[in-house]
Amino acid sequence: MRRNWLVSLLAVLAVVTASAPASGRQTQEIGRHWVHTWTAMPQLTEPGNMPPAEFIRNGVVLPDTTLRQTVRFSVGGDRIRLRFSNAFGGAPLPITSVSVAVPLGGKAGVAGIEPGSARPVTFRGKPGAVVPSGALVVSDPLDFSVRAQENVTVTAYFATGQASTAITSHPGSRTTSHLVVGDHVSDATLTGSTPVDHWYFLSGAEVFGPKRTEAAAIVGDSLTDGRGSTTNGNDRWPDRLGLPGVAVLNQAAGGNRVLADGLGPNLLSRLDRDVLAQSGVSWLVVFEGVNDIGTAAATPEAQRRVAADLIDAYDQIVVRAQAHGIRVYGATLTPFGGNTGYDTPDREATRQTVNTWIRTSGRFDAVLDFDRVARDPQVPSRLLPAYDVGDHLHLSPAGYRALADSVPANLFRR
Repeated sequence: MRRNWLVSLLAVLAVVTASAPASGRQTQEIGRHWVHTWTAMPQLTEPGNMPPAEFIRNGVVLPDTTLRQTVRFSVGGDRIRLRFSNAFGGAPLPITSVSVAVPLGGKAGVAGIEPGSARPVTFRGKPGAVVPSGALVVSDPLDFSVRAQENVTVTAYFATGQASTAITSHPGSRTTSHLVVGDHVSDATLTGSTPVDHWYFLSGAEVFGPKRTEAAAIVGDSLTDGRGSTTNGNDRWPDRLGLPGVAVLNQAAGGNRVLADGLGPNLLSRLDRDVLAQSGVSWLVVFEGVNDIGTAAATPEAQRRVAADLIDAYDQIVVRAQAHGIRVYGATLTPFGGNTGYDTPDREATRQTVNTWIRTSGRFDAVLDFDRVARDPQVPSRLLPAYDVGDHLHLSPAGYRALADSVPANLFRR
């Protein structure tokens, strides 16, 4: 009788084991989930931000080329996966092979990696993948331990290149990447490589961590993308937040607007892709609108219209994000007085109207008053001189630090 009971138990265990999914141990770990730790907003690459001419042949971009890029993980983990985007590609993107490694000296923007640190990345067990036009691909999970605020090198080799000059990138990387002819995906050094200050194709990195690890997505324009910050310095204001256990996802792009396409899709159209589809997002910071004001005609009628349209758009963003359980924080628009392109009395009046609504409407779960932080108390329509990078619109590294320091850390706690 005892033997029959034991045989039955073993049979049940065998059935359970056989029926368990074999596609990934992450699905069987309780209390853990995937969360983005780094992102770069995908854009159609402008002619001036394409790879150098020697890496484009007969309409094919990066044929027989190795691309080495470094990104900084805002939170760490012991397992990672990568996302490659072909959102704006005019042809499928064939990725031949990919590796991740520790950058030489742990630094951003370097061409070398620590010897012996390179690990191959796979896609359903294969060394490469083909990303259809308009799509993205997510790599297999990889055991690779990364600490918070640590730089990681991602190297990709493209044997045939992309057969279109419409490619996907993030031009405002503020980080140096490196290109070299041939397959050098695991080489410790890239001898004779060509530096470019752009990211191409790589759009996200995730870590597999505890459920308590969550992400804050930030949507914005060049003030969040970091114009005026230090190349390879990781000193944009989102980089400076340093929120323990909270991933900070910079989903901004220089020249971006809330209402209309420009440099990248408008915020209303990209909200699903850049926020709602990102894993682990619990908070959203909206710091965008200055380009809508600055590119609208400097007439009272046009400015009244853009103010009303911006307020309607912010309301829609709040509704859509809160429907996904995401708390939404609004940041007031910083001054542009003295800027050659944007500074007019009607545009300043619009900025004041929009900021008053952000502060007083009650639609946001909290308000970050960046205008108050960055403005000159003596001339409130202008940036504080110590924070002005020189164009009276963008901030210096000191200004970006001041914005970050003004953000209460307790806003990002459950």
